Amino acid sequence: MNTPKYIRNAGKQWTPQEEKKLATLAKKNTPTRVIGLELGRPVGGVYNKASQLGIGLHPTNQSPYNRRKK
Repeated sequence: MNTPKYIRNAGKQWTPQEEKKLATLAKKNTPTRVIGLELGRPVGGVYNKASQLGIGLHPTNQSPYNRRKK
């Protein structure tokens, strides 16, 4: 049985390089799922680490509060 590629680092300690890459990808508005694939981490792990580091993962260009009403 093949396990998904993205969980190869699940449960392992984050390296400073991975944390830096997480911050860089988040700053570029990279989707969380893609960040998980890039880092080999599950999406939940990406959210958790971003929260610990104070990194926002919500897209900066998609605010639900500035939509025009018809």
